[in-house]
Amino acid sequence: MPLLNPGDLFPRLTIDTTDGQALTIPDAFAGDFAVILFNRGAWCPYCNAQLRSFERASQTLADNGIRIAALSVDDKETATALAAKHKLTFPVGYGADAAAVAALTGAFVNPDPVYLQSTGFVLDPAGKVVVSVYSSGAIGRLVPDDVVGLVRYVREHTAKETA
Repeated sequence: MPLLNPGDLFPRLTIDTTDGQALTIPDAFAGDFAVILFNRGAWCPYCNAQLRSFERASQTLADNGIRIAALSVDDKETATALAAKHKLTFPVGYGADAAAVAALTGAFVNPDPVYLQSTGFVLDPAGKVVVSVYSSGAIGRLVPDDVVGLVRYVREHTAKETA
């Protein structure tokens, strides 16, 4: 399973979301920066903390043209309860086929029970990977302040190159 590197086009991945939509990444975020968060599941305290932190920062992220989506192997009921508990306003995907997602993205998979390890991607407006953060366990993940700073840097750097 190859890891996604900066400059790679994020593979097309369609996820079912708790609000009844089918979201195809990266197409759904075309023209905007995006953060894609794979989380271990509603049972993981680190994942809960990360999702809450992105929700708390959602206005700052939106002000910077950054959209968010999350995904786990949880069933619809569990993912819906998680989204409601933390009042998540971004799309929350559920029922991920861990092996299929790993084959596309290089995410690590826990073998038993099967779930995706924490993985985060920042995508540019063209759907290309700006940064990928792969974790093989509970810790090591994207944080909102770093994402905002990175996107601001990329925009500034891109503006200078085209000036």
